[in-house]
Amino acid sequence: MKAVADELLSSLMGDMRDAAETEILPRFRAITADAIRAKTSADDIVTDADIAAERVLSQRLAERLPGIAIVGEEAVSEDASIISRLADADLAAVIDPVDGTWHFAHGVPLFGSILAIVSGGETIAGLIHYPILGDFLIARRGEGAWHVAGDGRRTRLAVAAPRPIEEMHGFIPLHMFEPDLQAKLAPRVLRFLRTTTWRCSAFEYRMLATGAMSFCLNESLKPWDHAAGVLIHSEAGGYAAVVDGETYRPTMIEGHLLSAPDKRSWLAIQGALSGG
Repeated sequence: MKAVADELLSSLMGDMRDAAETEILPRFRAITADAIRAKTSADDIVTDADIAAERVLSQRLAERLPGIAIVGEEAVSEDASIISRLADADLAAVIDPVDGTWHFAHGVPLFGSILAIVSGGETIAGLIHYPILGDFLIARRGEGAWHVAGDGRRTRLAVAAPRPIEEMHGFIPLHMFEPDLQAKLAPRVLRFLRTTTWRCSAFEYRMLATGAMSFCLNESLKPWDHAAGVLIHSEAGGYAAVVDGETYRPTMIEGHLLSAPDKRSWLAIQGALSGG
């Protein structure tokens, strides 16, 4: 497994800022109807900002790390076979150029850009940039998770303290699950203090890694949504696994991911959601 040096991490942050300043922010609240297109459904959309920002980041990564495999959300949307590069590559980058595209397209400032560096099937660095706020969450394996303010100041992140499930706040996108599972989950979520969904992994992982929210149950395992966030959450002290107990890997594409403050909390939440 490789390591990401300080200089490279700083360069990647700079590349994400540049992509935001040149391709994302100029289009925010300036989106026209012809710049929004549906992908898998009317609710799953892509904009010119997604495509342009992914192109910029892909070019920068190829220049900085020749030979790196690049797995971008929009590239995979056009060619599903690209996702297989994650399992085969010695070094890969996973890009979500605009996470929270629905918000972005409708003028809501709840979106971010996500970048994960994967080596040997494991995420070794995760970066989430928040263009409106001008800050980052970052992590490297074994080195903790950090908030990096716009002026460069760094603050170490820590997940929420464990507590009884009836005192927990969490994210559960109930509407995204299959109807049979929705029907089972709907009464069970009432066991928690509050559940919601923000339709934006970048901000949901921010809330988890800063301790503002306790847990998250995800409907899908798209690597651009989770590879960086799971590392950041883990380095902030959290625990995440697929609901059957299997350790999460960025090469996974099926299953439901559950993130919690620690393993004991994870087991309690998993039990409550499974009807135990």
